[in-house]
Amino acid sequence: MDRGREGIGLIRKFERRDAEPVMEIWLEGNLEAHGFIPGEYWKVHIQEVREQLLQAEVYVAEKEGAVCGFAGLQGEYLAGIFVKKEFRRAGLGKELLDHIKARRPVLTLSVYKKNRLAEAFYEREGFAVFSEGIDPDTGEAEAEMRWRYSGEEQ
Repeated sequence: MDRGREGIGLIRKFERRDAEPVMEIWLEGNLEAHGFIPGEYWKVHIQEVREQLLQAEVYVAEKEGAVCGFAGLQGEYLAGIFVKKEFRRAGLGKELLDHIKARRPVLTLSVYKKNRLAEAFYEREGFAVFSEGIDPDTGEAEAEMRWRYSGEEQ
């Protein structure tokens, strides 16, 4: 259990009781960050993502007993970091990422090129693009990014 620097509370492993708030944050985050993809795309995938949550390694950030963000991993693949709207730009995404970096020597992820804020965030956090392509499900350009532990303090 990690205490957040910004007074967020704690970061802990996902529990079944977190499924509803996590899914709400996931849907809200995708609709807001990916306005270039029809909202129906995300809504159609809710059940599939809910099932994947139970298979993935997920960490939730909690404040005063309420889930305010989460990050999901599948091996070394960072499936995403999502933060509830009112907690964005407060350092929570970085806290979640740092929590995960402390547990993996290598991380990869995919980010839509049109989601410039996310791509810039990951670049600031030491990720570099190693491949670009088109997401076959959405037809959108995406970048594959990788981070490697360099032995320096984070």
